[in-house]
Amino acid sequence: QVQLMESGRGLVPAGGSLRLSCAASGSGFRINTMGWYRQAPGKQRELVAAITRAGTTNYADSVKGRFTISRDNAKNTVYLQMASLKPEDTAVYYCKAYANTISPLRYFEVWGQGTLVTVSS
Repeated sequence: QVQLMESGRGLVPAGGSLRLSCAASGSGFRINTMGWYRQAPGKQRELVAAITRAGTTNYADSVKGRFTISRDNAKNTVYLQMASLKPEDTAVYYCKAYANTISPLRYFEVWGQGTLVTVSS
């Protein structure tokens, strides 16, 4: 069974920076694409950024140029470096991984528990 553990929650002022981390633990699996989603109060969960195992990235328009997603495949860890934070970035940030078991081969998705990021104006 795969579990995702997020870290890096915090309260930062507008214009500040914060880095989130998400580490996958377990055995007998391979992590493929990983991503960060967020959900603000009263809003739907939305994709923030995603990165394939090969390093191809995708960003929401609202965070392009401010957020950077990266990963360490050896550590099964994905990072989200956030800069120039705005109050509208306030949300619970969730890590998501697309993975597969090695044997038998089975594809699945797993979510982290979420971490709160609050940006003060």
